[in-house]
Amino acid sequence: QVQLVESGGGLVQPGGSLRLSCAASGSIYRLNGMGWYRQAPGKQRELVATITTGGSTNYADSVKGRFTISGDNVKNTVYLQMNSLSPEDTAVYYCNAKIRVRISSLPSDYWGQGTQVTVSS
Repeated sequence: QVQLVESGGGLVQPGGSLRLSCAASGSIYRLNGMGWYRQAPGKQRELVATITTGGSTNYADSVKGRFTISGDNVKNTVYLQMNSLSPEDTAVYYCNAKIRVRISSLPSDYWGQGTQVTVSS
């Protein structure tokens, strides 16, 4: 069984910063990559940023230059540093991991429970 535990959300003023963390644990044979997605009220879940175990990153256009994703392969942890936050960044942020639980299995998507980020004055 695989678990993703997120932390770091909260309330911040416009222009402020937050750092999200997500740690994967459990029956992990191989971690193929991790990422962050977000879902604002009334909107579909959207990609924020992803990172491979090799360190390659991908960002949504709306967060480029403001958000930075990083990972720790030893700890199976991914981070999202969010700077210059605006009210448009308000959403529930979900951690995603692509994990093989055994040598014979294909990578499957696992999700965290979500952490609320609210940007408001």
